[in-house]
This record gives sequence, structure tokens and C-alpha cells, in this order.
Amino acid sequence: MALPQITHLQFLILDLIRMDDHSGRYIRERLREEGEKKSAPSFYQLMARLQDGGYVTGWYEAFNIDGQTIKERRYQLTPKGRRVLREVRKFYAERGAESERNPHVAVDPEGTIS
Repeated sequence: MALPQITHLQFLILDLIRMDDHSGRYIRERLREEGEKKSAPSFYQLMARLQDGGYVTGWYEAFNIDGQTIKERRYQLTPKGRRVLREVRKFYAERGAESERNPHVAVDPEGTIS
């Protein structure tokens, strides 16, 4: 099986939005909870790359707060994003199963393979 087409951070984002569309703010908050702190420009560049790759679709949603119109960027997984998410899960499941079958491969708690 080929190596995954996406990074661990891209995988995490796709996994976060697999069930429903979410705002950029929501996704950034979930990433922060996972220890991934991204500045707004860095985050939105990452999301633009996912959108350019066809993994997500994004749009602006406007709403009113105290008489002010606020625009919020929202994202949703595309069929291509769902496919790559499944492929990456399968890749790591197979690699994990191989590690279980091969007693000569050891992985310490920090993830180092020997």
C-alpha cells in the first residue's frame, strides 16, 4: 500500500470534520486541544491547501450579532476527503497489524521503532 497522501495534521482536520461541517474557529479550537497551535494566517493557509487539493470545501456564512454582520468561514469534507481519510486509516491499521505479527519490530512508548 502506498504512503498516505496527507500529513498527520491534515488527517486530524479531516477527521474533525468527517461528520459535519464546522467553522474555522471550531477547527482551530479542537486543534489547540490536541496541542496544535496555529496562528490564524497559518491555519487558513493550511485549510486553503486542503481545499485546493479537493479534500474540503469552504464557504462564508454570514450572521448578525448586535446589529453587526459577521462572516465566518465554514468547511465540509468532500467525497475525495472521505476517500483519503479511509485510505489513511486503512494504511495505519495494516501497518499496526503488521507490527503485531512481526515480533522483531518493537515500538517504545515514544513511538520509536527498533
